[in-house]
Amino acid sequence: MSIELRAMRRDEWGEVAELIYDSTNAWYVANGRSAIFSGPKSHCELFCQVYEALDPGCCVVAEDTDTGRLAGSCFYHPRPTHVSLGIMNAHPDYFGQGVARRLLSFITDLADGEEKPVRLVSSAVNLDSFSLYSHAGFVPRTIFQDMLLTVPEEGLAFDVPGSDRIRVATADDVPALAALEEELVGIRREKDYRYFVENADGCWHVLVSEGDAGIDGFLVSIAHPGSNMIGPGIMREESQATALIHAQLNYNRGRTPVWLVPSAFPGLVQTMYAWGARNCELHFAQVRGDYTPHTGVLMPTFMPETA
Repeated sequence: MSIELRAMRRDEWGEVAELIYDSTNAWYVANGRSAIFSGPKSHCELFCQVYEALDPGCCVVAEDTDTGRLAGSCFYHPRPTHVSLGIMNAHPDYFGQGVARRLLSFITDLADGEEKPVRLVSSAVNLDSFSLYSHAGFVPRTIFQDMLLTVPEEGLAFDVPGSDRIRVATADDVPALAALEEELVGIRREKDYRYFVENADGCWHVLVSEGDAGIDGFLVSIAHPGSNMIGPGIMREESQATALIHAQLNYNRGRTPVWLVPSAFPGLVQTMYAWGARNCELHFAQVRGDYTPHTGVLMPTFMPETA
């Protein structure tokens, strides 16, 4: 087998979508869990659509030059402060053949050349990927509990302090969102938030918590057949996180979104349980290279990844 790494082409979006769908579901089913994706495989073209809009040309594919098939793919996101490792997959027919290791080395070499750390969010139940990242020098820094809740059509009727401070974000808020994340987490990705707020895809929803001295928290959600998640977001305090999550859940009435709650905030976790949420997985925020411990409440997601 001869593997060549190169940039994804536009005419390969469908094949990459199928690769993401088949690879992810195959691993979960083989390990006694439910498939992650359902419906048409074309729904996973959302990853190509979003990532290419944010970072054109930043998907590397592994082509089997003997057959012309794609053996793997990986998206990545260069940012001023770091490189974020996006969704990475090896086709089930190529599991255990070093494809993911080749793709990961491509990203870490790129980051080393720019003298930047690499950040990612990885499953805590997938020991194969955990071992891959650990061998490459990634260190788990934060653990998150994946929460799942089918929101009633009438919404959640809980009385949540601070709900009156929640509003929809505007384009004028974008610099403040980026500055808040840089202050509390030490990373900057302003163009991500501008993309969410502009919402050219029609599936993003961005809320902010307005404090006395300005924005003290924000939370994004996506509602699409290929992904229904709440996040990313960052808040100064747990109370703002509670109000923002509540508002995003009510925006997702009749849907079943997933969101990541940091385990270091047990009060927040218990509130989610009280609302009827349940755990569906665990994830780690991992960093390779320089890391500054974050403050506030961090809520990552998988599109685009950064924690």
